Amino acid sequence: MSVLVPQPVRIIGTGLIGGSIGLALRAAGVDVVLSDISPGTEALAVEMGVGRTPAEDEPDPALVIVAAPPDVAAHLVVEALRRWPGAVVTDVASVKTTVLAGVVAAVRAGEISAADLSRYAGAHPMAGREVAGVIAARGDLFQGRPFVVVPHGTSTPEARASLRALAVELGSVPIELDAAAHDAAVARVSHVPQVMASLLASTLVDATDPALGLAGQGLRDTSRIAASDPRLWVEILGANAAAIIPVLQAIRGRLDGVLEALASLEGDPDPRVGSRRALAGLIAEGNRGVSRIPGKHGGASDAFTTITVLVPDRPGHLARLLTEIGQIGVNLEDLRLEHTLGKKVGLAHVSIERAHESLLTHALRERGWTVADG
Repeated sequence: MSVLVPQPVRIIGTGLIGGSIGLALRAAGVDVVLSDISPGTEALAVEMGVGRTPAEDEPDPALVIVAAPPDVAAHLVVEALRRWPGAVVTDVASVKTTVLAGVVAAVRAGEISAADLSRYAGAHPMAGREVAGVIAARGDLFQGRPFVVVPHGTSTPEARASLRALAVELGSVPIELDAAAHDAAVARVSHVPQVMASLLASTLVDATDPALGLAGQGLRDTSRIAASDPRLWVEILGANAAAIIPVLQAIRGRLDGVLEALASLEGDPDPRVGSRRALAGLIAEGNRGVSRIPGKHGGASDAFTTITVLVPDRPGHLARLLTEIGQIGVNLEDLRLEHTLGKKVGLAHVSIERAHESLLTHALRERGWTVADG
């Protein structure tokens, strides 16, 4: 087995991301050594196969990966640069300007040298789960996902190459951005969505049980990430506040427009106000935004379509559906399951290339599946 990543690799922090990186690297044949502030968490990670504990005569690592929140990542990066003078050091925190500023400050304070700084480059694998901890780690978490390499002005070619190799070993797609561009991007695609999901889910606290009993898949889809770890997200949002605030301010302006439009529709609305047009425009603009979200191969999502198949809620039927889609020769781009309260069937929303829609629909119906129209 050919291993691209320089080894041994030291992972500092064995939560969801550090644990998932370790599982993926171990599966690729990489020697992974673990460190965690919690002995219990480190022991659990070892038992799960994330990596091994360091030996007494442990050689210095070739690559150090700091998997810690933004508020402590810079300190751990500086500590690693000082401890292992030959290693490339990275962090996988979801905010990069804060970490880079902390490492640069350590150079100015004389804690590390400019040469040490050159061995550092940030990184951010763009994947996660709403559940935290090493117990939720998955070796396939990063498959097909973007992996952002975030060098700074003096990062060495070796540091950049090591992180690109790490991305490939994880099954990810390496992309290079500077720290400011990265933080502006994740504010829109990750951090603001978390805030919006949490705002939405918080309105359910006072909902009655009968009202919640009416909840459908739309609510579950839009609120899923609201189950995320509050402690971690306080640090992420605070560290990237400068990039998040302008996006939320723009949303607040649009929300004010929605409130005004709705208020004008109460009672006897005046059609000259254009409130219906304003609301329709918002929904249409949302359509355009959704269509720009890339598919798993990087293309715009409008290259794909979704068909809905009724699946009996009994063991084995979903597995049979997926098997038969493969036998038909159509590649599955995405799958979402919807269970309806009191029904004996579930809905499998199958995302495929638009060109294969007719083929798959007809072939599944011939095999006895019910494919919903429209």
